[in-house]
Amino acid sequence: MPIPVISTAEMRAWETATWATGQTEAEVIRRVGKRVARRARKLTRAGDTILFLVGKGHNGDDARAAAKQLEGRESKMLEMFLPDTDLLPLESALKERPALIVDGLFGTGLNRPLSEAWQKIIGTINAAKIPVLAIDTPSGLNADTGETFGAVIEAAVTLTIGAPKTGLVAPVAWPFAGKLEVTEDVGLVPCPLQAETNWTQPQDFEHFPPARKVAGNKGDFGHVAIVAGSFGYHGAAVVAARGAQRAQPGLATVYTQESVFHPIAAQLQSAMVQLWKPDTKLPDKTTAALVGPGLAVPEIFDALKKFTRHLWRIAAFPLVVDASALDVLDAEPFPKNFTRVLTPHPGEAARLLKTTAAKVQANRVAAVRELSQKFGGAWVVLKGHQTLIGREEGNIFVNSSGNALLAQGGSGDLLAGFIAGLLAQPALAADAETTLRYAVWQHGAAADKLSLTRKNWTVEDLADELGNAR
Repeated sequence: MPIPVISTAEMRAWETATWATGQTEAEVIRRVGKRVARRARKLTRAGDTILFLVGKGHNGDDARAAAKQLEGRESKMLEMFLPDTDLLPLESALKERPALIVDGLFGTGLNRPLSEAWQKIIGTINAAKIPVLAIDTPSGLNADTGETFGAVIEAAVTLTIGAPKTGLVAPVAWPFAGKLEVTEDVGLVPCPLQAETNWTQPQDFEHFPPARKVAGNKGDFGHVAIVAGSFGYHGAAVVAARGAQRAQPGLATVYTQESVFHPIAAQLQSAMVQLWKPDTKLPDKTTAALVGPGLAVPEIFDALKKFTRHLWRIAAFPLVVDASALDVLDAEPFPKNFTRVLTPHPGEAARLLKTTAAKVQANRVAAVRELSQKFGGAWVVLKGHQTLIGREEGNIFVNSSGNALLAQGGSGDLLAGFIAGLLAQPALAADAETTLRYAVWQHGAAADKLSLTRKNWTVEDLADELGNAR
């Protein structure tokens, strides 16, 4: 199940409910330490030295417990209670160049500006450019707002306990939190809380997509139509088609312009390729359509607008609108039982809302709500770090997978095609919420899987891996 994004006060209430059952803080700390140690091992190699920075409070207890449960690595603990005198020991420890620093200085209980001495210590840690694993929250960060208390440790990974805190998913906190991960099984009672914003976990898709019937045929799994590609942008159509094929619909057809028909057709084998014209009618058996990748050509703007708006109003099948086609939409209604999906990045969302990308990023949840409301209750996939999936009402889901190497041309085209290919399948279109969440998670998880073994992968490599993460 998705995990609610909660406040520090709600986290305290959850802990109180746990202690009322007889569970002890010592046992929870031991389990947290075990999870931190396990994550630290994955971030290092055998024989590496890991420096544990131990502060007062439970974050320090967690770090101490992790150091005691570390196997296969050298651990060094540095207790830091007196910032005026702890700088020299810290500098000495950093000169030994540990492979990883585990940050257990301050937790979510910090509620006041840091002294100059603490700020200097944190500045020294950041200046060392050694990867940091932060326990629960990077030291110096306001876990409710994402703002700083004067200085914040810049973590490569933040392993937060139980559930994400609201400040950790705020864009202002992203440079400090690094890759945010959640460790659940630490002895707390099942989470009794609910929230508007929820964190997606890999196990949410343990039995998704459902197994196919053994006697199924391609007619059972839909026909996705992709309207994409123009002169200078034919690659977007190819990548989108490959994304759709990775979703394994029964059939896929790309509709493109005559100027790029041959290079697109030459690169696709099992997908069909047809000419797109302003009066093109999609096949009667179409079960989903994607419009937009690689259509950034002014000459076709009017024709694309008419075509896309017509589909938006009348198509009974799921319609995904991406890239250039987003700019031709009008705030037109569509039947409530139809599925419509918008896939903007922050800049595109800003254009649709007539605002700036900075304002979209400042309140991404509000942007999702406003976009969906403006476009008749459509689903919105607001791309970027911690991609959001949601509508004008109901839950907003924060994606947990992916990394900065997804910032490559074609990555969004691949995702849009994958979404459309999944929604083309009637069994998956029936649960659009889970299907969209799965598509976004799978896209990011494929990138994470690739990044474990190589740092120079391309979108073509991502297309090969897409759908294979577990």
